[in-house]
Amino acid sequence: MQLDNATVLITGANRGIGLAFAQAALARGARKVYAGARDPKSVTLPGVTPIQLDVNSPTDIAAAVEAAGDVTVVINNAGIAQFTSLLAADAEASLRQQLETNVFGVLRISRAFAPVLAANGGGALLNVASVTSWITSPALAAYAVAKSATWSLSNGLRNELRGQKTQVLTLHMAFVDTDMTQGIASPKSTPDDIVARAFDALEAGADEVLADEVTQQVQLGLSAQPGVYLQARG
Repeated sequence: MQLDNATVLITGANRGIGLAFAQAALARGARKVYAGARDPKSVTLPGVTPIQLDVNSPTDIAAAVEAAGDVTVVINNAGIAQFTSLLAADAEASLRQQLETNVFGVLRISRAFAPVLAANGGGALLNVASVTSWITSPALAAYAVAKSATWSLSNGLRNELRGQKTQVLTLHMAFVDTDMTQGIASPKSTPDDIVARAFDALEAGADEVLADEVTQQVQLGLSAQPGVYLQARG
């Protein structure tokens, strides 16, 4: 799927990786970029079309489909991360909240825009997952559950949308230098590097992209004995 002359919709496009996706889409020649955010006034990037879009709001999603019927690429970027152990007092509430946005939000947007993509020739979905799709730690345990589900959801969507010629690309990466990771003392990629690798993979027709060295090493360790996923990370 080529970005040149594409019409792109990005959820959570007002900051972090979402903002980097919007900037890169414009730089690669996208004809139009819809920048979705719960508060469209928070979208300040010149050249994009702000659109009110809370992925947990059926009303917002329906309005977005109506307003953006020319979309050929949908980037499911909106997500939340909470530092929650599975044994914490608020574990169930935290997990529900993260599943609501990181999994059901992706499902809602994908289902709503699948007919739009089909009508426009197939297009592509790009779903933002994580290296925590495969590994976990006590601090990010609930987040890892949600991102594992995002990965599985993306695989399922790929199978179901193949018939309408919609490419489904899953993006995995470790820590990225955004507001979400402030205070985490670990090596971080830049949003621009992650997005560049994601868009390169999209344009190459890939199904999955491992956008940094840490993620590539983890993926290789899935078939090790014992598997890398059996070990808690930091």
